[in-house]
Amino acid sequence: MKMGKGIPLSDQDRIPWLCNLHDILLRDVSSGQHVVLACSALKKMYRDILIRGKDGAALKHEESGEKERLAEVQLLVVHLRGSFEVISGRLLKRKGHFMPPELLQSQFETLEPPAAPENFIQVSVDSSLSEVIATVMETLKMKSESFLISGPQQN
Repeated sequence: MKMGKGIPLSDQDRIPWLCNLHDILLRDVSSGQHVVLACSALKKMYRDILIRGKDGAALKHEESGEKERLAEVQLLVVHLRGSFEVISGRLLKRKGHFMPPELLQSQFETLEPPAAPENFIQVSVDSSLSEVIATVMETLKMKSESFLISGPQQN
C-alpha cells in the first residue's frame, strides 16, 4: 500500500476506489438505508465522483438537448476543519493506523474545501466530539440525506 510507505495517492489511485464507493452508496441509499461515509474526499472532483459516479457530471442527452440525469447520491459533506498543528498532534498520538503522519502535509496541499453550490457544513475539530456530533445531527434533522465526512481525518 502506497500510503503505508509514505507515498501520497494520486488521482489515478483514488478514482476507481471513489467509483466503487459511489456504487455502494447508490445501492444502499436506493434501498432506503441511511449512510455515513467517512473518507478524505479532498477534492471537489472526488466528491463529484461520489455523487455521480465515474462520469462525475450529468451527460447531455443527444436527441432532446436536455440533460440526462445520472444516478446521483444526495450528499451532505461534513468538512472537518482544523489547523495543521491540531490535526498533526492528534495523528502523532494515533497508533497502528495505515497513514503515517508525514502524509498530512500532502493532504493539506491537496485539499479543496467544499464551497457553494456543494451541499456542505463546516465543523471545527477544535469542538468536542459531542459538539461535532450534535452539529451534524442537528443538520441531519433539517436535511434527511446521506452524508460524507471530508477533509483531513483525525481520531
